Parts: sequence; C-alpha cells; structure tokens
Amino acid sequence: MEDKALEFAREAHGDQLRKYGDEPYIQHPIRVAGLVRTVPHTTEMICAAYLHDVVEDTPVSIRDIQRKFGQKVALLVDELTDEYVKEKYPHLNRRKRKEKEVVRQSNISKAAKTIKLADVIDNTRDIIQNDLGFARRYIPEMAALTEALQGGNFRLFLKACYEVQRGLYVLNNDRPVSGRNVK
Repeated sequence: MEDKALEFAREAHGDQLRKYGDEPYIQHPIRVAGLVRTVPHTTEMICAAYLHDVVEDTPVSIRDIQRKFGQKVALLVDELTDEYVKEKYPHLNRRKRKEKEVVRQSNISKAAKTIKLADVIDNTRDIIQNDLGFARRYIPEMAALTEALQGGNFRLFLKACYEVQRGLYVLNNDRPVSGRNVK
C-alpha cells in the first residue's frame, strides 16, 4: 500500500516543482515519509506522509484518497490539509489564517501531528536553504505551529524545534546555510 501511495502522489504532483528550488515536488513527500519512518509509525501514516499535499496542491479530493487508500489514510490526509486557505477565507489575511490553522492543528491526532512535524522539519530546512526572504515570514509561523504539535512523536518534535530555532538563528545573524542534511 505504501508503494501505491507513493506512485499515486508522484502521478498527482506530476511535473510540479518545489517553490523554493527546482527539484521535483515529489521529493518533499518522500523526505517527509522518510522522517516518519525513523519513529514508531503505521503503514497508514507513511501513506498519508506521501499524500499529505495532494489535496491542497492537486485536483485530488479526500474522497479520492478514501476510495484508493481507505478511511484511516483519508482521515490523516484530511487532518494534514490546511483548512484556512485564502480561497476559502479571502476575508482573512495570512496572519489570521495561520493563527486559526495553528489552533486547528493543535487538535489533530497524534499520528497526524507526527507527520506534520516531519513536514515542518523538511519545509523549514528547504526554505532556509532556498528563500531567506520568505523564511522571515515562514519561520515564526512554524515556531507557533511546532508548539501546537506537542503530542506528536517527541523525537520529531525536538527535531522540528531545533530546525525552527536554527532558522531563527540564521535569520537573526544573516548567515548562509551550509547544507540540507544538518541533523
């Protein structure tokens, strides 16, 4: 089922590239799933890690996920899909949407929090490496979100805290980042 989820995500993301570099988008869900594999996990968690962005970034729906991968995976992907997006809440500015998303995500399941922590780790590394301008907005948002994700896997929580603090340090000291694989 995990291989099927990876291939589904690969097809759904198609030729999409990461915003902060020119690598194929699918590399991000692969890294997120890899991080989730380093801690206690289920097959459904790995599938959801591969699929965590398909509803936000492609025409795929939660119903499509449920039909292909079952209720457990669909529930995780639904928990991981941002609710407070500009298209649904155009009257809210980014700060308000992110604040509401932090509150919402503080109440997601432990499994979803674990996957989201892996997502925060990978995105934070990527953004610090490739877009310091956007990082000035993004990293403080991730500091608030990481706090809300307490209850997910503790090891990934600590890694996420480290990456966010490292990002704040880089921003506050205008230092270049030497590489993606900082542990």
